[in-house]
Amino acid sequence: MTYRTGALVMDTGNDRLGEVMEECASVVWLRPPGGGREWHCPRKNLRLASREERAAARRRSQ
Repeated sequence: MTYRTGALVMDTGNDRLGEVMEECASVVWLRPPGGGREWHCPRKNLRLASREERAAARRRSQ
């Protein structure tokens, strides 16, 4: 599966919520919602963030 830039996803390898910044081959670059240091992970370790996970991220950024 591919993800649009800006989509909120869960990195299941380290249980982190991230915003998709870029995809390159089988690796996706993410950053914390609202900004921060980017990290990369294999596409196979990603899933779309749930509604609850997205809401929690919005509350933390306020």
